[in-house]
Amino acid sequence: MLARNLLRSAHRAPAAFRTRSLATAVASPATQISTLPNGLTVATEASSASSTATVGVWIDAGSRAETDKTSGTAHFLEHMAFKGTGKRSQHQLELEVENLGAHLNAYTSREQTVYYAKSFASDVPKSVEIISDILTGSKLEAGAIERERDVILREQQEVDKQVEEVVFDHLHAVAFQHQPLGRTILGPKDNILSIQRDDLVNYIKTNYTADRMVLVGTGGVEHQSLVDLATKHFGQLPTSSQPIKLGDAQHKTKPDFVGAEVRVRDDTMPTCNIAIAVEGVGWNSPDYYPMLVMQSIMGNWDRSLGAQSLLSSRLSHIISSNNLANSFMSFSTSYSDTGLWGIYLVSENVMNLDDLTHFTFKEWARLSTHPTEGEVSRAKAQLKASLLLGLDGSTAVAEDIGRQIVTGGRRLAPKEIEAAVDAVSVGDVQRCAKKYLWDKDIAVAAVGRTEGLMDYSRMRSGMTSLLW
Repeated sequence: MLARNLLRSAHRAPAAFRTRSLATAVASPATQISTLPNGLTVATEASSASSTATVGVWIDAGSRAETDKTSGTAHFLEHMAFKGTGKRSQHQLELEVENLGAHLNAYTSREQTVYYAKSFASDVPKSVEIISDILTGSKLEAGAIERERDVILREQQEVDKQVEEVVFDHLHAVAFQHQPLGRTILGPKDNILSIQRDDLVNYIKTNYTADRMVLVGTGGVEHQSLVDLATKHFGQLPTSSQPIKLGDAQHKTKPDFVGAEVRVRDDTMPTCNIAIAVEGVGWNSPDYYPMLVMQSIMGNWDRSLGAQSLLSSRLSHIISSNNLANSFMSFSTSYSDTGLWGIYLVSENVMNLDDLTHFTFKEWARLSTHPTEGEVSRAKAQLKASLLLGLDGSTAVAEDIGRQIVTGGRRLAPKEIEAAVDAVSVGDVQRCAKKYLWDKDIAVAAVGRTEGLMDYSRMRSGMTSLLW
């Protein structure tokens, strides 16, 4: 049990790091960045008063880097990293981490793979060495691969019990059909049962290269010391045959967004769970922050919290006063070159789903015609608060640094983030709503009691007549 806590493996980023809820920097020391001769980036944000530190490697490769045949390899490889290396058996690795009192963790997302450790500041050299060992020296033994198949299949069963996760996987699959972003992170069952050692080795050779990696240190770290450790433990890592520049999406093929739907009807469920999205924007789009402000205007609401009369979101008042849904959550999910912007709705009032989608689309349309100064100002204030409050401790700061550098090539300072949000005007919101929402194709994924949901063509045609 202890080993599973210390060496926890997860197929998704922690909640604070998921692309639907975004975190950025608070007032803190400047981020220092260096690049080794082989292209590996080293980034630190030191806190001399901290007795603990987080160090980790963010890799610009996730499930998107796979093919149909190898889908699931990135996540499978993450599991295998803790099953022993040329220097350490699995037991030795677990015991060593336990004796340090450290936490070693990893996760895989669609575009990134991350390995990180939190430890005492004095143990940073050992943490870096361990991370280097599991990244570059995993044995990938045949017996361990076979044993891990069952573990991953059980994890897949657990994910399938989480309705929100299932709906968003379906949303990606329908929006990015037959493309890498449309695949699940764990991969299909057939692949989990058939992935071989050569698939794992080839993924490492192709993607675990220095130019795709950022070594991040936060808390009780010193920049030059981490650069020296990086040179010692990662300096021999190869560079890609065609080196990439972090934050540059040109080496990726931009996926096509498809307007379509998928419905999984299950009348044994008490609710209908619906995700509706238009094509969003990538991390580096000039419309990234206006889209976040639009998301904030639409807001989130949950009936169980009983706060509808206090919320500024107009949609929350409409839905709560007419008992149209149990909850809703707006989202703006960004990837390197595209994204999904939309809303996730949960309703047990399955006979009034038409009204639920109608008023949702009507609010989207209103942003295209007359957003108000008051709601934009409130949304910006709420957005800045959520961005700043998203960071707490060295691990959250490390997450932010790693994500920003991998996706954008640099880490924005807190004042830059605040300035970017403050610069969003009512005109920007209206312009972006017209550009991305008005008469645009939508992707729809619904699970549960879907019989009352209007058909796709009616929803799509409603996008052109939303002010009725």
